[in-house]
Amino acid sequence: MATQALFREDAYLRECDAVVTRVGDDGVELDRTVFYPLGGGQASDTGFITTASGMRLRVIDTRKVKREGATPDDALHVIDPVDAWQAELAVGTPVRAQIDWDRRYRHMRFHTATHLLCAVVKQMVDGCSITHDYARLDFAMTELLDKQLVQDELDALIASATPVGCEWISDDEMRANPQLVKSMSVSPPIGFGRVRLLRVQDVDLQPCGGTHVANTAEIGAMRVAKIEKKSAKTRRVVLEFA
Repeated sequence: MATQALFREDAYLRECDAVVTRVGDDGVELDRTVFYPLGGGQASDTGFITTASGMRLRVIDTRKVKREGATPDDALHVIDPVDAWQAELAVGTPVRAQIDWDRRYRHMRFHTATHLLCAVVKQMVDGCSITHDYARLDFAMTELLDKQLVQDELDALIASATPVGCEWISDDEMRANPQLVKSMSVSPPIGFGRVRLLRVQDVDLQPCGGTHVANTAEIGAMRVAKIEKKSAKTRRVVLEFA
């Protein structure tokens, strides 16, 4: 059974009721989840799974399921090994899944900021990392970047209070519009019927499965921490909260 990834439609959802569909030495799978698994450069969610008896099991990582036949939404919830979780969970067990909201919301703000950065720099992305503490994009380019100019343009886009939303297109539509892809390091998940696009109204549109805020103003004060030459053909831009 494929996992229903609730965060795809509502990144603000912090918890949900679910049923255990698989238990293994590597973790737990649920029929639905609010946990975002590591992928697309974005760090995973952590949090808790609570049983009907009230036992709280700490989710220390969330990963995409790798086995044959898995979909992009199937998620493995890795439980803290110190918890006696295998004795508490079995297939069919009802649970409550709850993410660490502070961590998730920082990811959402950073991830949306990287989409604005794509609009500022306008070169193909050749590497991405979104964490609790910083976000970075590596751009395939040899030109020098003016740090203050990047900062000023990023600030203006954040302050513009532009709506951010998601829409879906078919695999065929994605193949027919390769210009939508702005990353050399992450390919859109074609082969499952549809692809999600992230649209920052009149600013940026590209395939993305991550979590984002609903308006650029929510990003808040963001600082271009550094711009460095990562290689002869790559420039790295690192963002931090100001």
